[in-house]
Amino acid sequence: MNAIARDSKVLLALNKPKGYLVTRSDDMGRKTVYDLLPEWVFHDEWMPIGRLDLESKGLLLFTTNGQIGNVLTKPRGCIKVYEIWVRGHVTDAHIAQAMRGVESKHGLLKALVVEKIGFGGAKTKLRVQLNEGKNRHIRRLFGALKDPKFGTPLKVLNLTRVSIGSFELDIESAKWRYLTLEEEQKLLGNLN
Repeated sequence: MNAIARDSKVLLALNKPKGYLVTRSDDMGRKTVYDLLPEWVFHDEWMPIGRLDLESKGLLLFTTNGQIGNVLTKPRGCIKVYEIWVRGHVTDAHIAQAMRGVESKHGLLKALVVEKIGFGGAKTKLRVQLNEGKNRHIRRLFGALKDPKFGTPLKVLNLTRVSIGSFELDIESAKWRYLTLEEEQKLLGNLN
């Protein structure tokens, strides 16, 4: 980790529930992730590394070290893994297309890896890996694909980020903790 200037306690993790914005404040008075964290996190200017939309949940990292934030968010810098439930039948052709990519007004949207991990009625559970992320990337990617039975767009019903790099979510919903020095070194060691 020679290339990254270190402070003590440079990363903390939050398990973000649905219904919280990833922002410092909201003009409309909606709940933000800072409502889940101690007040000093806001005042000491801990910033989220990346985003999760209002309806998404799961792992969110914070840091006061801008260099670490940049390393973890740069394109191709760090693999992020999500578990999602999709309304509609996801076929092998859908998975291949998601990994080849779909052009959109937001640029090329694609997944590094997509795996089926479960089924339930008219829903499919997938594990999706991204090595870059655009705004609402996964929702837009799967929304561009059609259900073969009904011809309607696939819809992501539930999205949970379960890991960022080597760090896997192990915290209850709405709880937070510091990463240990070992976890930080493992996460950042491969990215310098």
